[in-house]
Amino acid sequence: MPLTFLTGGARSGKSAVAVRRAGRTGAPVVFVATGEAGDAEMADRITRHRAERPSRWSTVEAPTDLVEALAGLAPGQTILVDCLSLWVSNLMGRGVDEAGTLDRAHALGRWATAYPGEVVVVTNEVGSGIVPMHPVSRDYRDRLGRVNAVVAGYAALAQLVVAGRTLTLDPPED
Repeated sequence: MPLTFLTGGARSGKSAVAVRRAGRTGAPVVFVATGEAGDAEMADRITRHRAERPSRWSTVEAPTDLVEALAGLAPGQTILVDCLSLWVSNLMGRGVDEAGTLDRAHALGRWATAYPGEVVVVTNEVGSGIVPMHPVSRDYRDRLGRVNAVVAGYAALAQLVVAGRTLTLDPPED
């Protein structure tokens, strides 16, 4: 089954597009959340995101062990992973190096393309702005960009979301 990869800037409408797309499949939907409520502001964001999706959807929380959490899901569902940006941040915060992060990204891509159901993955595009001053910020930007490229490489459909609208990206050239 196809993997759909949605990327874009902050507040670009990526999650809303993903929620609509997942809801149209007609299959049961599993929302796989990578965010953690480390502070009051993030807890509020999580609460708002939960309110935006149907209550009949199930939720799996997977801040770091994403592929392991996905491996236990029943076939034939629509899986919505939101988002890789927080996942990469969480992995970095737990000391996972870039090679380990990219290995996990490849494992995610392999799992998603083999899963017998729709898979939609959401991520942020953070490499379009200025070069961050701090080395950790540069590492995050670079690492997320590489993870995005890896996962997008497995996708049947990759789209950039801007202002709630999508632009389909060309497949990678061999």
